[in-house]
Amino acid sequence: MKINTDPRKIEEILTRGVEKIIDKDHLKKMLFSGRKLRIKHGIDPTGPNIHIGRATQLWKLRDFQKLGHQIVLIIGDFTAQVGDASDKQEMRNSLSEKKIRKNMKGYLKQIGKVLDVNKTELHYNSEWLNKLSAKDLIYLSTKFTAQQVIQRRNFKERWEKGKPIGLHELDYPLLQGYDSVAVRADIEIGGFDQLFNLEIGRQIQKMFNQKPQDIMTLKMLFGLDGKKMSTSWGNVVNITDEAKEIYGKIMSLKDELISGYFELCTTIPLKEVANIKRGLKTKKFNPRDIKIRLAEEITKRYYSGKKAEEVKEEFNKVFKEKKIPTKIQEIKIKEKLLNILDLLVKTKLVSSKSEAKRLILQKGVKVDGIVQANWQETIQIKKGMIIQTGKRKFIKVS
Repeated sequence: MKINTDPRKIEEILTRGVEKIIDKDHLKKMLFSGRKLRIKHGIDPTGPNIHIGRATQLWKLRDFQKLGHQIVLIIGDFTAQVGDASDKQEMRNSLSEKKIRKNMKGYLKQIGKVLDVNKTELHYNSEWLNKLSAKDLIYLSTKFTAQQVIQRRNFKERWEKGKPIGLHELDYPLLQGYDSVAVRADIEIGGFDQLFNLEIGRQIQKMFNQKPQDIMTLKMLFGLDGKKMSTSWGNVVNITDEAKEIYGKIMSLKDELISGYFELCTTIPLKEVANIKRGLKTKKFNPRDIKIRLAEEITKRYYSGKKAEEVKEEFNKVFKEKKIPTKIQEIKIKEKLLNILDLLVKTKLVSSKSEAKRLILQKGVKVDGIVQANWQETIQIKKGMIIQTGKRKFIKVS
């Protein structure tokens, strides 16, 4: 396949959603050279789902892939056992191999929603990291100092607060850097919090007489509530979410995050994104109207235009017209009486009793349209009963 050197497409790749590039002039020159480049990206399977924040990096890889470059995707089955401390304020706990295997079970299917997996060079970094000896690791360590690592922002903060920093955490950048040597990367793409690790990769490549990779870091996509997108905080949109769930979650997005989501999660031209940002700031545009378009665009990206239109109509029916959804998942319950906390857990509308109690206290639970205010309430189970949590989750008792 001939490498595409269209200046407009290259400029889009170098600017859209980009936080920093090292070395931009060199990278630009390589992209115009017509040479097929090896674009590296690593994903540690620390959880079973890939959210749209992590997927922004996959979409950037897809842009390079469409130009004809070779995507080298590394699933960090070894490094996940160590844990990347780049954005962590507490010491990382190591994951077991069993947990990692479970987490990455559905990764390729999820990645295939974005990348052409058949054209992607795929590796698991245990291929080479399992073979590293103690001597090899010591050699990698000789070119770096403890001060370099400790001066990282999150480590420095932990140090000053007297919080523990695990020795295994100090090894992580060396292991990720060695990945670049193993695959002979020309470019590595990562989140902006990955910059330190990516720069270590450049230095380790020099140790092995390889040309240092160029680096591209991308802007952070914040969670729905404006905090860092994190599964543990429940503010994520997973690419495995059902279409109606993606649409509904985007409609709950904080208004000040709208333009950032347009830039990072859609292909809307950047000039139009800038216009949306201005219009929201001057109150020319109604945020809800703009979010409708955003929700459509993101839903369409992971499903289809037809599906996005369907969930839009369903959303309007439920939230504008205050009607029950046309299709509701049904569940059989044998018990005649259940405490409301047990009922919500049994129907899987919540993951725990503590979450159920919190929702009830926030007046976020309805049974047959009636708000439930008492978390100690006993519910009489009836066929056809509809239980609702939040604005989007419904279950019908069959």
